Amino acid sequence: MQDPARTTRILVGIIVFLTLVILAMVGVALGIIVKVSKKQDDVAAVTTTLSPPTANRLVASITVDQMMSHLNALQRIADTTGGTRAIHTEGFHGTLDYITQYLTNNTDLKVQRQDFNWSTFDLISDPTFSSSISGTSKNYTWGVGKDFYQLMYSGNSSTSSTSARVTIVPNFGCNPSDWNVPNIDGTVALVAAGGGCLYRIKTQLAPRNLGGLLIYNLGTPNNLFAVASSVNPNTTFPVISVSHSVGMQLMNAANDTLTNTTVTIQLAAEKEERPVGNICADTRTGDPTQTILIGGHSDSVPAGAGINDNGSGSAAIIVLATNIARLFHNSVDQVYKYRVRFCWWGAEEVGLRGAEYHRDMARNTETVGERISDYLVNLNYDMLASPNYMFGIYNGSSAPNNTPANAIPGSIRLTELFRDWFISQSLPWTYTDFSGRSDYGPFLETGIVASGLFSGAEDRKSKIERDYYDRVLGSTLGGIAETAYDSCYHLSCDTVQNINQFALQRMTQAAAYVLEYLGRLDNLQDWLYPKGRPETV
Repeated sequence: MQDPARTTRILVGIIVFLTLVILAMVGVALGIIVKVSKKQDDVAAVTTTLSPPTANRLVASITVDQMMSHLNALQRIADTTGGTRAIHTEGFHGTLDYITQYLTNNTDLKVQRQDFNWSTFDLISDPTFSSSISGTSKNYTWGVGKDFYQLMYSGNSSTSSTSARVTIVPNFGCNPSDWNVPNIDGTVALVAAGGGCLYRIKTQLAPRNLGGLLIYNLGTPNNLFAVASSVNPNTTFPVISVSHSVGMQLMNAANDTLTNTTVTIQLAAEKEERPVGNICADTRTGDPTQTILIGGHSDSVPAGAGINDNGSGSAAIIVLATNIARLFHNSVDQVYKYRVRFCWWGAEEVGLRGAEYHRDMARNTETVGERISDYLVNLNYDMLASPNYMFGIYNGSSAPNNTPANAIPGSIRLTELFRDWFISQSLPWTYTDFSGRSDYGPFLETGIVASGLFSGAEDRKSKIERDYYDRVLGSTLGGIAETAYDSCYHLSCDTVQNINQFALQRMTQAAAYVLEYLGRLDNLQDWLYPKGRPETV
């Protein structure tokens, strides 16, 4: 017979043991919960709980071969028309014809062309630029990436030849007060690039009777040399971009009261207004008063074929338009409640002129479906295949100060939506400036929510960013540190050999995901404008 006291002690021991085991298990569980919660807190800073409302067939339909077929076609157009697709060239007209014919032959989209006039700018001879500092003369080298380069539409249709004293303009020349410089009339003004305004804004603010304007680059690793840009066609004095070193040399000399500093500019160009075109293609279903606008520019710079800038965006939009038209045709269930409009803007490279023209026409019409108020959102795709790419997402939080407040929350939501897709695909991503300097700018400043993707241009990929891309993609796949995202940006080498096909496919798939997500929302306007949308924009 067992001792009752001994039995009790055994039972108590078992109970204590089981209690300790249970407590230990609870502790482990709590530890796991704490760790998971902490991880979720960390991830919360870079993710949202957004999830697609339906399976995304549009993303699955995207292949890189589709985009490359269009890029090869654009390359052939450039090769047979002088090596460029810039406005007012056969290459540009061939590009518009190609897009129009392809969409007409392969989709049931409503395709229309919108023509407007814009000025040509043809150099009669190579410009020259020289300085004289206390009697010592120096001639400078002309060209993009060199000492100096003329800004498109500089001067007038006759020869501009200027030799004059140099005066310094403070504070970037972005405000009218910056130009209150004593005795500036007839001189050649020297001002720094940057300061939050475009070259054409500086030129507009400058006195009409200047002898000329020099805009020198900033001196950062990405901004050392003369660049190609543009001013307004009504500019009457010569305007040139100069390198940082030339700008500093002239500034130091002009600030020295003991020196006599003059410069001589010779610039001969002709201007003539000629037609340029936009192309837009609409789905035949969906509410035209609630339109998703997708755009990118179709023109290149004169220097080359522009296959990355912006053949890549143009090709991506052709594929998005074609594939969505086929999906809509094959399945009624695929149709969105919102109209989708795909547009290829002309004359972006001379100052967003096509997008601005379209925006202005939409502001001034009462035709239903063509009014500015009929646009809910603008998604912009400008450069998607840079060889040393980034998966760049416009950062809605960095919208320009003049952006209407109602457009900012939706722009931030779109930033997060793009970002979440890259995260879901185990891909890196980079926020890029939402400065308004691509074709979304005219729509954003009107109060239309905007976003988009950008794979990088002349700026350099930092070592930190390269290492981050290496960690996510795998060693050696993150690109080259301290090298431009696109070393052929605005150069003749921007050909089909300049395309990163991996970046192009993934960027276009991201664009497809966001389009499908927005198209499936029950109330897109409320999602984009949680604080309400003004009646007029």
